[in-house]
Amino acid sequence: MSLEMNLTRAQFDEVMVPNYAPAAVIPVRGEGSRVWDQEGNEFIDFAGGIAVNCLGHCHPALVSALKEQGEKLWHLSNVMTNEPALELATKLVNSTFAERVYFANSGAEANEAALKLARRYALDNHGADKDQIIAFDKAFHGRTFFTVTVGGQAAYSDGFGPKPQSITHVPFNDIAALEAVISDKTCAIMLEPLQGEGGIINGDPEFLKAVRRLADKHDALVIFDEVQTGVGRTGELFAYMGTDIVPDILTSAKALGGGFPIAAMLTTAKIAAHLKVGTHGSTYGGNPLACAVGNAVMNVVNTKEVLDGVKHREQLFRDGLAAINAKYNVFSEVRGKGLLLGAVLNEKYEGRSREFLVASVAEGLMNLIAGANVVRFAPSLVIPEADIAEGLARFERAVAKVVAG
Repeated sequence: MSLEMNLTRAQFDEVMVPNYAPAAVIPVRGEGSRVWDQEGNEFIDFAGGIAVNCLGHCHPALVSALKEQGEKLWHLSNVMTNEPALELATKLVNSTFAERVYFANSGAEANEAALKLARRYALDNHGADKDQIIAFDKAFHGRTFFTVTVGGQAAYSDGFGPKPQSITHVPFNDIAALEAVISDKTCAIMLEPLQGEGGIINGDPEFLKAVRRLADKHDALVIFDEVQTGVGRTGELFAYMGTDIVPDILTSAKALGGGFPIAAMLTTAKIAAHLKVGTHGSTYGGNPLACAVGNAVMNVVNTKEVLDGVKHREQLFRDGLAAINAKYNVFSEVRGKGLLLGAVLNEKYEGRSREFLVASVAEGLMNLIAGANVVRFAPSLVIPEADIAEGLARFERAVAKVVAG
């Protein structure tokens, strides 16, 4: 095969499994919050690889960390530990409630570990009958069979045979519904403090406090899935820090590597003790390359300047979206926190979020959707204010096109 391949979108359909339907655009280069495709067209990135590229594209600190570690050590099995993993775990422990860290490669793997740990903790302490996991409608926790079943969207888990058992779903933010199903058989309650894929739905403060109270009453663990909300996305290092409660187990991925695959499960020493040697593992978890990049991400993000900057940028987005809506009247509200925001379409435009996404790409803007009724924004945490202004101008042109039909 020639080294000079003319790679096109059409080849995706010839060589790739058809579980994705990518856009016609093929990006080839990124810098900061701007991306260029094969034809040299420029896009402003309000998507962030679905809340992954927390420092934009090719941030110098991350590039430097990857290059430096790439000339030292790429991979070891977990028969040995390594310095970047120890450094990153220490940073996470020192910056959170956690006392112990487990590294994996993706949010789904971190959530799988969290769920297995909760079950094992309950088994060791209370016996086999304490196995119920309570989760919430519209939640998303990953694509492994366990995590996709715990996630509250049956369309993602149906059609693959018998599902893992003892999983109960109730409506998010519904205290009475939670009270009706929890019991001493419950081993864990798993939730996103701010639902991402389900529509950018904030956890109500009183609901979150009820989750903690009811879990404590029934000796159950609280698992916070912070795969999308973590690492500065909401203006705190982790979203739980902006609530009145602390989870027992927390999962992180996406932004933790700024684009390099890495995930972590955080918990206390008491709970972690139940994953004894041999009970769980990961070939690449704690990989030196990934952890070196993760350290660089933490060094930049976990600063007052960046976290305060997220809150400032949130207001710029809210003000800009409000101005657009004043002209075109397409949104009923803007939900979310920090730089995880969802513009909810009103009744007139219900079910048409993808049209806004497609129109945005045509105007040189990359954004996201969160279901059929929500346009989602998850840009770099350090996106320049000029890029926010220009991106919103492009989004306004996209909105105008959809409205004009």
